[in-house]
Amino acid sequence: MRSGAGGEASPPAPPLLHPSRPMQPRTVAIRLATPEDASVLAELGARTFRDTFAAGNTQSDMDAYLAQSFSPDVQSRELADPATTFIVASLDGQPVGYAKLCTGAAPACVPGNKALEIVRFYLEKTWVGLGLGGSLMRACLDHARRSRVDVVWLGVWEHNPRAIAFYKHWGFVVVGEHNFVLGADVQRDLLMARGVAG
Repeated sequence: MRSGAGGEASPPAPPLLHPSRPMQPRTVAIRLATPEDASVLAELGARTFRDTFAAGNTQSDMDAYLAQSFSPDVQSRELADPATTFIVASLDGQPVGYAKLCTGAAPACVPGNKALEIVRFYLEKTWVGLGLGGSLMRACLDHARRSRVDVVWLGVWEHNPRAIAFYKHWGFVVVGEHNFVLGADVQRDLLMARGVAG
């Protein structure tokens, strides 16, 4: 799978503010998803994936991938999988980002004995670069520690420099590559990994 990035490569920004009330911080919440979140995750997932990748891909390839990857039924099955965990980031109760995590076998190039994959990592484009991505990544790494894995890995499109910079900032290094199929287009993703300790 492929992770975008919803964060910044620099230190976290000040608290998020209401656009119309600049002195009032928004309430940020990070939580585990529940089965009732299937429709929300399907809609949020499709929208953030399109926002991240539409400019660099054809409409037909985007439509094909979104149709097979995002729907309430698809996300319901993913939520029911005991190896899968979704983490949702919300502002004032409104979901604006999420991460999908999976335990299981990793590619041979990923070091470690027990791995957790960040399958998806996305934020609404309005909130990219304001610190929320860092909160979501901390939640992913905390989950990895609780799961007693020793390595976290992900795939990121080679033509997504902002995402690559964000992951490097969080200690991920390139360990390999693999193909990612978007519709009819075979693309190259970089595989990045980091240890869980620290």
